[in-house]
Amino acid sequence: MITQIGNWPTQRWPWLLLGGSALALELCALFFQYGMDLAPCIMCIYERVAMLGIMLTGLITAISPQLLWLRLLGFCGWLVSAGWGLILAWEHVQLQLYPSPFHTCDFEPNFPEWLQLHKLLPIFFEATGDCGEIAWSFLGWSMPQWLVVSFIVYLGLLFAVIACWGISKLKKA
Repeated sequence: MITQIGNWPTQRWPWLLLGGSALALELCALFFQYGMDLAPCIMCIYERVAMLGIMLTGLITAISPQLLWLRLLGFCGWLVSAGWGLILAWEHVQLQLYPSPFHTCDFEPNFPEWLQLHKLLPIFFEATGDCGEIAWSFLGWSMPQWLVVSFIVYLGLLFAVIACWGISKLKKA
């Protein structure tokens, strides 16, 4: 089983599954925004960008997962995106659970000057909501709390796949 999982990084379908799962979560976010009329806040937009990072990592690595450098780049992109997303989601949860007038969100996303996503694609990246407001919950947890779970799952899967990949390489050596 470990050897089987260790071979996944060299196959296309796991990377497509990674990208597809992140795409599904992005589509859910758009449904919440436009179907349920829930306005995304600044932190929501940043979390959306982190999820896009996971999606793009999966789709780009799926192009040719047999190439070691692309696979390693995929692992790095997965780690950075999921790690950054976890940090952002955790901060968002803290803003919701412990509101304070001293800890607030920005009024517009703080993207680099050369990549003003909220101006390039406002339908996807414009933030109009309040970070401290809990407008939706499922089983008693808010959306950022579910994102914490999602990013932890992504990180757990990453570490499990890398561990199995390393173990299978050691067995072959």
